[in-house]
Amino acid sequence: MRVKKAVVVITGASSGIGRATALAFADKGARLVLAARSAAALESLAHEVKRRGGRAIAVPTDVTDAGSVEALAARAEKEFGRLDVWVNNAAVGVYGRVADIPLADIRRVLDVNIGGYVNGARAALPRFRTQGAGVLINVGSIVGEVSQPYAAAYSMSKAAVGALSVSIRSELRLDGIRKVKVCTVLPAAIDTPFFQHAANYTGRKVLALPPVYTPERVAGTIVSLASRPRREAVVGPAGRVLVLQHKVMPAKVEAAMAAHVDKTHLSRKKPAAASTGTLYEPSGHSRKASVSGGWQGRRRTARRRMVAAGTLAGAAVVLWSRKQPRHPAA
Repeated sequence: MRVKKAVVVITGASSGIGRATALAFADKGARLVLAARSAAALESLAHEVKRRGGRAIAVPTDVTDAGSVEALAARAEKEFGRLDVWVNNAAVGVYGRVADIPLADIRRVLDVNIGGYVNGARAALPRFRTQGAGVLINVGSIVGEVSQPYAAAYSMSKAAVGALSVSIRSELRLDGIRKVKVCTVLPAAIDTPFFQHAANYTGRKVLALPPVYTPERVAGTIVSLASRPRREAVVGPAGRVLVLQHKVMPAKVEAAMAAHVDKTHLSRKKPAAASTGTLYEPSGHSRKASVSGGWQGRRRTARRRMVAAGTLAGAAVVLWSRKQPRHPAA
């Protein structure tokens, strides 16, 4: 698919990965339909897109409301005459032990992160089927592959995103529809405001889990998938290493992940009061919505690449050695 002049819907477009993705598509000449809860944040993004010479409309949307998501798809068709790419990206998070998080907050995460994607798929797929083509891109996460402590709801939701993509792709294949594609993106930790926006019941400030990558890196992957779809794309060398290692030695990787999260994802110096974050309301700083969360993802790229390359090589050696036949001692 040619990205230039393609009609692209992006949910969760107000900040972070969604905002970076909108700008990346705009730079390629796509026509954008921007969705999120905050009208002010969307309007500022639409203005930025137009300043770059692109076309965009802002459509405040609650992804948990199927009617609202259907209206979003209809607005895209009315404005631009078709729908080519749908990016399911809107997501929220909550940190805390499973027993400590209010059940309503867990349900809210699942409703937004799973129900919102289902609503998006149900709005986009009938239009893709009618057109005979289209690309559905579901933004998942590495934690859907390797779950984290204190993030059970988010981890569950991202695992479900992967399952949703596989199921839809299988249904399309059985129906003989070859030109409607479904892709899943699996980012590692990304430098966005997500960690500041997440609900928190740990008593400790949430920090971005190193290594941290730029949202522009994810955006570039999403744009690439729109033009050359593939089933799955992991963003960040550390993420690819983690997935590989988890398949080889799951118990050790899960133990290491737990220790890493406890040591570096939750501050040991800065406490945090219990908060629902942006679970139920968008950020109060909507007019200052940004791509970056201030975690210095770009600055650490060079060192990350060196470390990741060494770790990947080690993981490959372990994988190779485990596949070799074992001969009993003489």
